[in-house]
Amino acid sequence: MSDVIVLGAGIAGVAAALHLQRRGRSVALVDRQAPGRETSYGNAGIIQGEAVEPYPMPRDLAALLGVVLGRGNDVRYDLAALPGHVAPLLRYWWYSAPARHRTLALAWAGLIRHATAEHQDLMTAAGVPDDLVRRDGFFDMHRSEKKLDAETLRAERLQRDHGVAFRRLTPSELLDAEPALKTGGAGAIHWRDSWTVRDPGTLVAAYADLFTRSGGTFVHGDADTLAALPSGGFRVQTADGPLEAAAVVVSLGPWSAALLRRFGQRIPMVRKRGYHRHYRVGTALSRPLRDAAFGYVAAPMTAGLRLTTGAEFAGIDAPASPVQLARAEAAARDLVDLGAPVENAPWLGTRPCLPDMLPLIGAAPGHEGLWLHFGHGHQGFTLGPATGRLLAEMMTGEPTLVDPAPFAPGRWWR
Repeated sequence: MSDVIVLGAGIAGVAAALHLQRRGRSVALVDRQAPGRETSYGNAGIIQGEAVEPYPMPRDLAALLGVVLGRGNDVRYDLAALPGHVAPLLRYWWYSAPARHRTLALAWAGLIRHATAEHQDLMTAAGVPDDLVRRDGFFDMHRSEKKLDAETLRAERLQRDHGVAFRRLTPSELLDAEPALKTGGAGAIHWRDSWTVRDPGTLVAAYADLFTRSGGTFVHGDADTLAALPSGGFRVQTADGPLEAAAVVVSLGPWSAALLRRFGQRIPMVRKRGYHRHYRVGTALSRPLRDAAFGYVAAPMTAGLRLTTGAEFAGIDAPASPVQLARAEAAARDLVDLGAPVENAPWLGTRPCLPDMLPLIGAAPGHEGLWLHFGHGHQGFTLGPATGRLLAEMMTGEPTLVDPAPFAPGRWWR
């Protein structure tokens, strides 16, 4: 019998398992797939040290109208599925009001401040090879000087308020930094505090390997079999038979809310689907580049140049509809020598976002031994090690990395 079962072997679950193990807990990590093969695998591979504010929903009428009419490529929605998204999206819009967003961003920035250091701690312990990670930022390219000017003003505010390092690049400076580009657009913001990873899934797998090498147990199992025991504790069915523990951590990303319904809860979740695909290239980019006008990131990976899309709102089980990816591919061909796709079909995953943009970290009210660790939105890959440490500190009664109050599950637990 383990002390703790962690459900979900994405970056958040693996990091929580590692930090609990470091604090003397016997931990079993359970997932239906190998570690790091779901949402943690499909991102742009950026540990975003610059992302000191969560992404709010646009509040001005022109921007909202642009989304409704499908003018941009950042957001796409399936009209038939929209009724299932309306309630959490309205709450998301409410929390995106400037005053509320500023309050949320203070808590968020406290976590982001620790993101790269917490990743480095695990990288060092896991023996991650140096060539998997770069520590010199990424580029946010704009095709409109007006938009670049607006982003520069935002960057200056983030530098003033949070110490975020950036540099505005002219088109020629961007081309000097990335000779593979056919054009430098209107220029770019070089976010200098961020780190980039050439294979996010491999990094998560390295952390999971550290966990098992250090005595942890990983086993394939079905989180849907989770049951509370009459005498206390929990049981889950695995490929190796039933597994029991005094405590369980739900770290299932976008699947967490569905599991918690058996505990009488309906956690409102904004489910944002996203796509990626790898392409062969003549000359590779050295660092990820966001093409702001078309809402995608082109990230150099070991498998090729990965194009990742923005947010799609569709049904939970809706088939893939990679319209945004097709638009991104067409735009990317104007920028780089983009060859044929590597995979036969795009990858599809879902980001777990909560209406107030902050993750749930802590004990579930009224359920002894039930702990929550999910809802990281776009920044699960960035924040997993930091929030995993925070959760482990809370579970073991240690002083915490940051004030855990803003992330308390009670704010959505009824």
